[in-house]
Amino acid sequence: MKTKNNAKNFPVVCVGGSAGGLDSYIRLLKNLPVDMGVAIVIVNHLREVATLLHEILPKYTEMPVELITEKLVIEPNHVFIIPEKRDLHILNGEFRLKPISKPWGWPDVITVFMRSITKNWDGKLIAVIVSGYDGDGADALCGIKEVGGVTIAQKPETAGHPDMPETAIDSGCIDFILSPEQIAKKIIKIANTESSSD
Repeated sequence: MKTKNNAKNFPVVCVGGSAGGLDSYIRLLKNLPVDMGVAIVIVNHLREVATLLHEILPKYTEMPVELITEKLVIEPNHVFIIPEKRDLHILNGEFRLKPISKPWGWPDVITVFMRSITKNWDGKLIAVIVSGYDGDGADALCGIKEVGGVTIAQKPETAGHPDMPETAIDSGCIDFILSPEQIAKKIIKIANTESSSD
């Protein structure tokens, strides 16, 4: 039953955040084991400012942390970081970068990526919305659930800026509302369930 496509059906966790997101990413990664068999993709809602997450986050996880480049292959047990001024997509198990589609106003990079993985990924999807301004990501959450994915929002009182998780919760398509530490436990549980069902 296993095919060569097996390499492209592990769970992908999309973590979307913005202002205050660094604290959430650190608290999440510190509580995730290195070998769960999932790919973590951090889609930080940045337009102009160069991201430093790929330099900061390796202090908090043993997983390799990589800044995404064009056609980088998505792999389990890695943390991937969106670069600034780019929309992020997935195609044929690789990341694809495009010029940001909303260069003015609030970007919608989280929504764009979540919609892309909904269409182009065979494995389990876990969408996580953490601290940030605005409501990026909220419009894609119902689509994640429609394909059998799991949606999680950071508990607003544990977020530096609760706007983004609150907007996600208001979408009506959030399964769990948890602190970053509890989100890590939930991801581990889902990953374990997936691996035991293979």
